[in-house]
Amino acid sequence: MKLNLNNITLKISAGFKKQFPADRIPQVAFSGRSNVGKSSLINSLLGRKSLARVSAEPGKTITINFYDIDGRLYFVDLPGYGYAKRTKADQEKWSSLTDGFFTSNRNIDSVKLICQLIDSRTGPTRDDLAMIDYLQQTGMPYVTVATKYDKLNASEKKKFHDALQAEPLCADRPCICCSSKTGEGRDELWAMITESCGL
Repeated sequence: MKLNLNNITLKISAGFKKQFPADRIPQVAFSGRSNVGKSSLINSLLGRKSLARVSAEPGKTITINFYDIDGRLYFVDLPGYGYAKRTKADQEKWSSLTDGFFTSNRNIDSVKLICQLIDSRTGPTRDDLAMIDYLQQTGMPYVTVATKYDKLNASEKKKFHDALQAEPLCADRPCICCSSKTGEGRDELWAMITESCGL
């Protein structure tokens, strides 16, 4: 039975680990640096314009947002990392909350896929590579997703893919190229999500 994308709610914006939902349904988390386009991608996947709030100020929100999709799946919007203008206290809160999602999440076995977003205009940053290394070391299931792909011309696309292949952590691993504006990559990413979650 297909997911009803008209039945979506924001379950909770969790600012503390104890607020993570206890429901044992599959979770798909979206990870990436601030302003990489996580909210835009989530809205595109769900066919919404403003379900996930697109912040005008990168790094402003430090919560983990759980979106309940038809009572059968959670999309988990992790707070963006790598925003230099964050205060030290905010950086520590982000680190604690995000670390808690992976290390203190009572339903960590329900996390079926991490969508690790990389801005196609910049290529993988040091923070992106650190996150990918963590996912590989812990054996978490993940897929690399390139955002804002429509903004690249042919030569820029080649440069991006060359940059991925030049990184040992990224080389020879699949990367789904997406555009929230054109919908490119949407069906491919949904196919991976539904397969990973057994939906």
